[in-house]
Amino acid sequence: MPVYEMPIIIKLLSKKDLFTILKRTANSIFDKGGLIRKIDNLGKLALPYKMKELKKEANFFIFHFDMPPAIILTLNKDLKRDVDILKWQVYNTNEKEKIECTLDNELLPPPYRRDVQELIELGNKHRRKSDRFKFKFNTGLNYYPFQR
Repeated sequence: MPVYEMPIIIKLLSKKDLFTILKRTANSIFDKGGLIRKIDNLGKLALPYKMKELKKEANFFIFHFDMPPAIILTLNKDLKRDVDILKWQVYNTNEKEKIECTLDNELLPPPYRRDVQELIELGNKHRRKSDRFKFKFNTGLNYYPFQR
């Protein structure tokens, strides 16, 4: 299952009410076959712009969870119905590819590098194609009359 990250902005409420909202959101993830890896509390922060209410601050949380991709739309529908959640967004966090160290290749002089050799071959192919399609003068003259 893909790993998702969901930042969520919740109204300023008491700790008890905040706990119930987080529990309700977690249960909606569990009910749909998801698995919560971690919940980060970013605390009470200023809102970037005016939202549903005229409050200037809100609670920010980040859910890290695994879930089948087909179920994300139903999770969004459930969160849309929740009155206490001001904003949320689900992001797919793909695991980063392992980068292979190419220092040995990079220390070679440019003509001996594999990527430079591929570029030279590509340029030679392009040059060969351009040789085939040269402009032919069909004027019957021994010169091109439009040269300056």
